Amino acid sequence: MTKSLNSNSKKFNQELNKFLNLRIKNINLRNSKVFKIVDDVKKNGDKALIKYEKKFNANSKINISNLDIKKCIKKLDNKVRKSIDLAYNRIIKYHSNQKFNGFKTKDKLNNKFEYKFFPVEKVGIYVPGGTASYPSTVLMNAIPALLAKVKKIVMTSPFSKGKLNPGVIYAAHKCKIKDIYCIGGAQAIAALAYGTKKIEKVNKIVGPGNKFVTAAKKEVFGDVGIDMIAGPSEITVVADKSSNPDWIAADLISQAEHDKFSQSILISLNDGILKKVKYSIKKQLKMLPRAKIAKYSLNKYGLFIRSSSINEVAKIINTIAPEHLELNIKKYNVLKNKIFNAGSIFLGKYSTEAVGDYLAGPNHVLPTGGAAKFSSGLSVYDFLKRISYVNLSKRGIENLGPSVITLADFEDLKGHSKSIKLRINKEGLYFG
Repeated sequence: MTKSLNSNSKKFNQELNKFLNLRIKNINLRNSKVFKIVDDVKKNGDKALIKYEKKFNANSKINISNLDIKKCIKKLDNKVRKSIDLAYNRIIKYHSNQKFNGFKTKDKLNNKFEYKFFPVEKVGIYVPGGTASYPSTVLMNAIPALLAKVKKIVMTSPFSKGKLNPGVIYAAHKCKIKDIYCIGGAQAIAALAYGTKKIEKVNKIVGPGNKFVTAAKKEVFGDVGIDMIAGPSEITVVADKSSNPDWIAADLISQAEHDKFSQSILISLNDGILKKVKYSIKKQLKMLPRAKIAKYSLNKYGLFIRSSSINEVAKIINTIAPEHLELNIKKYNVLKNKIFNAGSIFLGKYSTEAVGDYLAGPNHVLPTGGAAKFSSGLSVYDFLKRISYVNLSKRGIENLGPSVITLADFEDLKGHSKSIKLRINKEGLYFG
């Protein structure tokens, strides 16, 4: 039974925080088995990689040939192909608006400064391929990298039921990804991070995965960059008496079916809509292929909140900081302007999060677990590095130097102050 809370309760804040922390505690990213796998692949390369692929995926193949790619793409249903094309074009168009021009400036002392963007050289994209396959994951991760002008993009995805997925392969082909590896799990992350004879080391790894993949990404972080530590999917929906309860129920279920740890929250000022949505969820679950997963998720990590004011709703949302937020209410603009913690916000009754997952345009790789309080969704900027340039004039060092000396001496960093003194006072090399 989905948990219910009332914001008028004296213990509401305590109970809400307890609920939000429950899922995080149950997702343990410190996994000794993952550490052993990562370390083994790091030390033993392809030998260890193949060992784990045989063990976990019943797979001894790593590389996918161009012939395999062509054969696979031919199997793709034309309707699916056209939908992938549409998604590709819309995501490209949206992300093309993300500018990275840098700048040049000069101060009154004729000191010159510059700020430039450079693409990450090599990126590895991990695409899940266990219980389901996700062409949308390929597009959302590869397109920003393409627009950032990353020199080399490789992809790894485990066999789905012993076969290549035509949708995933076509999406990769669409994104000009030539190097595709049919490996998965923690061993794939390790191979991308450290390289093997068959797999080239990358500089950054992006893409979602199960808890073992996520734990492996955390393990290799620092040796390579990663996009984020992504947890299970989340949605928070705000509804009022004008909302269609069947639509709301479907939107909550759409996230719950992802994973048993997925989080689905409904907030409303209206008791009637809360009751109607609960009834509709029960009805719709009977017809859902992934009903078992969704039911577990909704019972364990689902929450219905009765609130008493719009300001209170805003406060609750900013506390949750959800990955996806739907404002399925008439006066959504009033609430919209009060929200500053959310991954992506969907406005109005027709803006279902499901469209955002595939082809609205904005990226569907978003912060989870409250990380929207300090981070943002994947973008072109995640595939860029920034370098600053400083070109000081003689007049500049003579004017700024004394203050640098003062600060360096205050911090007892005599080497710093000496480097200035040598330039402006022509002092000797020895420290006094």
